[in-house]
Amino acid sequence: MTITVLLADDQALLRATFRILIDSCTDMTVVAEASNGAEAVTQTRAHRPDIVLMDIRMPGTDGLAATTTLCADPELSTTRVLILTTFETEDYVALALRAGASGFLGKDVTADALLAGLRTVASGESLLSPVATRSLITRFLLSPAPGTAVAAPERLADLTSREREMMALAAEGRSNTEIAELLTLSPLTVRTHIHRAMTKLGARDRAQLVVIAYQTALVQPTL
Repeated sequence: MTITVLLADDQALLRATFRILIDSCTDMTVVAEASNGAEAVTQTRAHRPDIVLMDIRMPGTDGLAATTTLCADPELSTTRVLILTTFETEDYVALALRAGASGFLGKDVTADALLAGLRTVASGESLLSPVATRSLITRFLLSPAPGTAVAAPERLADLTSREREMMALAAEGRSNTEIAELLTLSPLTVRTHIHRAMTKLGARDRAQLVVIAYQTALVQPTL
């Protein structure tokens, strides 16, 4: 299957560079471009891409506001947002995660890492750059946005014990391969359990599943 990508960045030259890079891959294609957040929302609704590669700082509606709008739209539940920005600060990472982004990379990322990141997010995994460490996610979850309700543990009632186990390990930052090795299972089995947990909880991707794991106290944050 071909991964469809929408580019949202106010720099035309950068969009052109990304388009050439992405279109050079046989499993990806750029379907549209946007120069600001408002255009990104309009174009995403028109083209329904698998991924929006979103800059944060853009004129008018910025990338964070656009991400919030896109991730809150039930008709765009299959579209994921990968934030790509020069301003790779802790605050921006937290805001991007709160907005619903599935990944976050700095613009100093290599071409290979960017393409790998697009494939990772398209597969339903979450992606954070090396700067955005596990401890940052923990701090973000310890201080939720004002007005954000903490999920009740009862929300996990429909999960099997194995699904809860997989969810907890994913929340600790372990990959499917690492979980498989730890539990002596196949990566496909782990992926199946993770996917079932996401479906039961209505989580759009692994990043949201991790948030739910902490909010329901399935996993206790540590600094």
